[in-house]
Amino acid sequence: MLTIEAVIDRAGNVKLLQPFPLQGARRALLVILDEPALALAETALLSEAALAEDWLRPEEDEAWAYLQRAMS
Repeated sequence: MLTIEAVIDRAGNVKLLQPFPLQGARRALLVILDEPALALAETALLSEAALAEDWLRPEEDEAWAYLQRAMS
């Protein structure tokens, strides 16, 4: 089992907040929380510190250095 955060709009459309590749059709259970959804910008801000740990590593700079050269 895997838990993935999603937002449901008034029309009942479900939008996953992270990519999730499927290997064919899967059953799912939906739990609706009694709280409003965070705005997408809020979600990004809340995850910024966790993501920065990876983004600010020297290995990341090395991995993406070719883009810096291509843009100069």
